[in-house]
Amino acid sequence: MRTSSSRRGRRTAIAAVAVVATGTALLTGCGSDGDSGGKSGAAGSEKITLRIGTFGSFGYDDATGAKLYAEYEKAHPNIKIEESNVADGQKYWDTLKLRLSRDSGLADIQALEVGYIAEATGPAMADKWADLGKTGGADLGAFLDWKVKQATTGDGKVIGLGTDIGPMAICYNKDLFAAAKLPTDRAEVAKLWAGDWARFIQTGETYKKSAPEGTSFHDSASGLFNAVISSEPVQYANTKGELDYENSPGVKKAWDTAVAAANGELTAKLRQFDEKGTWNAAFKNSKFATVACPSWMTGIIKDQAGPENQGKWDIAAPPVAGNWGGSFLAVPKSGKHAKEAAELAAWLTAPAQHAKVFGVNGNIPSSKDTLSSPTVQDAKLPYFGDTPVGRIYSQAAAGIAPAPISRWDGQVKTFLTDNGILDIEQRGTDPAKAWENVKKLVDDKIDQ
Repeated sequence: MRTSSSRRGRRTAIAAVAVVATGTALLTGCGSDGDSGGKSGAAGSEKITLRIGTFGSFGYDDATGAKLYAEYEKAHPNIKIEESNVADGQKYWDTLKLRLSRDSGLADIQALEVGYIAEATGPAMADKWADLGKTGGADLGAFLDWKVKQATTGDGKVIGLGTDIGPMAICYNKDLFAAAKLPTDRAEVAKLWAGDWARFIQTGETYKKSAPEGTSFHDSASGLFNAVISSEPVQYANTKGELDYENSPGVKKAWDTAVAAANGELTAKLRQFDEKGTWNAAFKNSKFATVACPSWMTGIIKDQAGPENQGKWDIAAPPVAGNWGGSFLAVPKSGKHAKEAAELAAWLTAPAQHAKVFGVNGNIPSSKDTLSSPTVQDAKLPYFGDTPVGRIYSQAAAGIAPAPISRWDGQVKTFLTDNGILDIEQRGTDPAKAWENVKKLVDDKIDQ
């Protein structure tokens, strides 16, 4: 997912289907139930509840997802699964860090967005997690090698199992493109901006000339920033994994592109994943023509644009390939049911379940065989009609070369987007002033 996410962005990461909560209820509301102690599996006798804290659209749930919880509960009748899902990935992470420091109030399984994985595996947190390379039965060899590496601590513990990755595309509203006298065929659309994010901005200027009243070319300058940075080989960290955003060519390109979109009034000035639901409502009301579209975004479009807009959205290749988001499932070591939670995390992230989630939600799996399987390669999502979703995203995934990450990436990204670009976009703040505000926040809040 995810990012929030993601992201996913996830997701980091952050989703339309989120149950929005505030304050200390952000993760689970409480820790594991105290009515148990029994073993998991059909042979277990005592009932236990496993709680999962997530953000974004992981696609496991029994309402709009792949119904994996119901499947697992059927095979393990002594286990009940409860998911607590929230919209704001940064608040989720801040609350999770606080609860980890107290070893209190944690879910049995906690989702982690890739932007925070370096902090989660760092010295201050590494010992808080179960080693999922040794418990739960996960086949680490099934995952993309770089995905496992991201979740590995300095002393070799694997604290997270990969859920999805976030290969990039651009999703676009065909009706709005047609009304603005732009092509609607996905191959022709991709040619509009192929190879250069500056051409994406130029396409926005063309859209603006004939735009249907009340619509914008793109949803969010912050979302565009995340898309551009995801396609850059150097992002927030240098090759040593040290935070170096001020000297990053990737950050500069993403910032300049997002500022150009904001100053050119090419966006709907929306904050992605906002808790008020304004961004979600804009999908339903067709207020923007494009959205940067990592694979996990397809599930959000489906849920928020709704059945009345089915078939109106299509997917085109992005200007430059990239990876935005992707998440992990981790198990806090202090949980009462850490063994059972590790087994559930391993099952939810196994290749078979990856395939089921993709088939319903479009989340691109982080397991090698699933990614290359006909299940993914030949897949289409009903909401997007005949669009070869699997082929588009699997081809994009093949071009992913993960950038170095630092423990501060997720927080710096939030400062750059929510406290920098959003101020330019919504409040007209001068870009130079907005950049200085971001630098001050980083200096005040991050102790390197």
